[in-house]
Amino acid sequence: MIGYSYPPGGPPADLLVEGRGKTLGEAVANVALGMLNMITPLEGIAEKETYRANVEGSDLQSLIFNLLDEMLFLNDSDGLTAKSLTVEIDEANLKARAVARGERFSAATHQVGIAVKAVTYHMMKIEKTGEGYRVLTVFDT
Repeated sequence: MIGYSYPPGGPPADLLVEGRGKTLGEAVANVALGMLNMITPLEGIAEKETYRANVEGSDLQSLIFNLLDEMLFLNDSDGLTAKSLTVEIDEANLKARAVARGERFSAATHQVGIAVKAVTYHMMKIEKTGEGYRVLTVFDT
């Protein structure tokens, strides 16, 4: 797992997340963890529950968008606070499967970060690099 970062240069009042990984699935997982970390910092989250998501797309960008949107939906609807995330991407069939481990948000034990309202296509990039993959995504906050 190479990780995620918050590079400068994103739109004002939005969140730009860069995910890197040896595989495309790992890079996308790192983008999702970067988003979830801003909503609820990952420190102190226990891996008590498993959340699963299966999505499809019409192209690679829409597939990644749909997966990130599903992770945001799980956070909003089920209170998902994920500590770890594994993503498998089937590029040929434009399908993705994610397994998140974490717990439900509790104001008594978790910190509150920023509100992420939506995933966007703005500035979205998917690049193959010498180390694997790099994915950039802007989130509306």
